[in-house]
Amino acid sequence: MLRDPVHLLAFGLGTGLAPWAPGTAGTLLAVPLAWLMAEWPMAWRIAAVAVVILGGVFVCGLSAKRLGVHDHPAIVLDEIAATLALALTLPKQAAWFASAFILFRFFDIAKPWPIREMDHRLGGGLGIMLDDLMAALYAAACLWIVRQAIL
Repeated sequence: MLRDPVHLLAFGLGTGLAPWAPGTAGTLLAVPLAWLMAEWPMAWRIAAVAVVILGGVFVCGLSAKRLGVHDHPAIVLDEIAATLALALTLPKQAAWFASAFILFRFFDIAKPWPIREMDHRLGGGLGIMLDDLMAALYAAACLWIVRQAIL
């Protein structure tokens, strides 16, 4: 399957094929990428995240169509894109990245309102991508509150 470039990208270079917690494996791939990107100028980081998100809508939708399953567990490009987006809000400190990882995984798995509804109502790549971006938004909001409390 990884010989197909669409699946290779959608499956996070194979991390989505992890036998346990493929979404977590995809997120773990994104964290060091986000850490490296933190050195880039903000405009470049935003542009790169936008490309991953927009490309991810297409790639995830095409992969899901080829697999015949909406948001197949092996499709983790959405977790990668959401983690990169979440990292735009973080200071480059390990504690913030670790906290972001934990909160994002919590919200991505728990899917509180309206994340679950978005996942079920929107089809294709947009639906696959949007629920993870919303989980990242929830995580970013929690981290923002913490940052305001400690500053």
